[in-house]
Amino acid sequence: MNGEWDLRKGVDRYLGGVDLAGKRVLEMGTANGFLCFEMERRGADVVGVDLSEEQSWDIVPFARSDAQEDDSARKAHMRKINNAWWLAHGAFNSRAKVVYTSAYSVPEEIGAVDVATFGSILLHLRDPFQALWNACRLTRETVIVTDILSPRDVFPLKMLDMFQRPAMRFKPNPKTGRPDETWWTLSPKLVKRFIGALGFESSTVTYHQQLSTRHRVTLPVPLYTVVGHRTAGRALGER
Repeated sequence: MNGEWDLRKGVDRYLGGVDLAGKRVLEMGTANGFLCFEMERRGADVVGVDLSEEQSWDIVPFARSDAQEDDSARKAHMRKINNAWWLAHGAFNSRAKVVYTSAYSVPEEIGAVDVATFGSILLHLRDPFQALWNACRLTRETVIVTDILSPRDVFPLKMLDMFQRPAMRFKPNPKTGRPDETWWTLSPKLVKRFIGALGFESSTVTYHQQLSTRHRVTLPVPLYTVVGHRTAGRALGER
């Protein structure tokens, strides 16, 4: 079955080349579990976090839209995504765990993890910094953030690092009422600054493309991955 994204040939780049063997990983936005079970196959102990049909999406509250109708449709969609995760969990005899909650309320009971991952979810969150803080406060070593590059930023990458600013752009357009589930484009430098404030001051950025299918057309989409290593502070419960 074809999906919206095909990461099979690009997992290493998507995860920033980080070796996850023997690591406890918190995966923010586990979705149907593709990356969760791939990280587990590579030797990680994974705890996924995502919404269930009981929680509401961060939908842009356009005044001219029917927010209740949109929310109901999203919850029905999440039910299918959750079912896909559990189907794959059984098929792979997985030992991974999943917690259904908002990105803004990750429970401390999960405990400390070695690595936290954010796979193209910050752009869908009203408050991306709050979500980063919630996961990073549990993270001992490394945070991996992958997100989509703004079309304005797709030019020679050597120049991108030189001229790009730490910035985020508000995507929703009140004239069209779209997009209603994507809030921001975040520059890699902004993500580096966000995680630096949370103690992950040593960070690198890599750029790559992944295949995405929309309206039956498959095209490469430019993304970036920021890998940050903790240099200050400590995870909750750590001494």
